[in-house]
Amino acid sequence: MEVTWSIYLSGEIHSDWREEISEEIIAKHLAINILFPVTNHSSSDNCGVHILGKEENTFWKDHKGAKLNLIRTKTLIETADIVIVKFGEKYRQWNAAFDAGYAVALGTPLITLHEASLAHALKEIDAAAHAVAETPRQVVDILSYVIKGQLS
Repeated sequence: MEVTWSIYLSGEIHSDWREEISEEIIAKHLAINILFPVTNHSSSDNCGVHILGKEENTFWKDHKGAKLNLIRTKTLIETADIVIVKFGEKYRQWNAAFDAGYAVALGTPLITLHEASLAHALKEIDAAAHAVAETPRQVVDILSYVIKGQLS
């Protein structure tokens, strides 16, 4: 009996890393359900005021949006078998760091994905991760090994 795993892809939204991982998962015929946050930056930022009404103060605008996004993020991280968090070079990703910490607190296996140049900045998060990858391909190879018990 083949088990379908759920992975949550958190982190930077300005590159195609999620698509790379998805394509490799399909190519390797891995039984994985891919979960992810809202990756449309404008939708994520404005969902609260779009749905619940305008706010004059940006703090409350952000607060509304963050709470709505948290419903999705919290639910999907809690149902994931593995959380993968990608940190990029260009933007600060405090939400990604939060997601990594939340996964660790839940006891959910964590894989971080980032360039070697970020190793020092992410040393505490990497220390809590079960694996640290530098490429999407390495992530898929880890998933393939964990799920099928086979090396690529």
